[in-house]
Amino acid sequence: MGRFGTGYRSNKGLWLALAAAGLITAVYAYVIDRTREAPATGALFGHLLGILGFVLMLLTETLYSIWKSRQTGVWEARAAWLQFHFFTGLVGPYLVFLHGSWKFYGLAGATLLLTFIVVVSGLIGRYIYSRVSRLPVGIEMEGVSGGSQAADLRRGSRLLAAWHLIHISLGMALFTAAFVHIGAVLYFMVSRR
Repeated sequence: MGRFGTGYRSNKGLWLALAAAGLITAVYAYVIDRTREAPATGALFGHLLGILGFVLMLLTETLYSIWKSRQTGVWEARAAWLQFHFFTGLVGPYLVFLHGSWKFYGLAGATLLLTFIVVVSGLIGRYIYSRVSRLPVGIEMEGVSGGSQAADLRRGSRLLAAWHLIHISLGMALFTAAFVHIGAVLYFMVSRR
């Protein structure tokens, strides 16, 4: 249990993401075993990995942001949404990395690199977030009356705000590159017919 409610410092999203990655890895290994090669990015299985990963990444970006703009300050709901954000923010990129066969060349490679950077940024943000005591608006903080603790909290909040700006900017660059990649793939698929 966390300081301000259940799930504040929960690792549930991480454990679920690791379990999902294990299951996905087993299916991927099974496909490799059956075909004797890594799935091609342009083959059906490769496309399914990319599409599912991209959809999870879109859910990561959009659903949490929509909820955050409409939320009423219920801490438990925020913790659950952050766990969802964490889960989809790890599993979606993992699927995309498998789709790209971990190859970093061309526009697709640049998009994979941006994906990696956004994931690392998210992990850094989760660390910062777990260290900064943030309260919903309207609730006084117990035990933070001293000048030193209040100053630490303000510094931590500023650090979290700076990280958030960088993370959102990286995410926007990632999704711009991803949409260009998807558009190029669709264009070349149609033009080959």
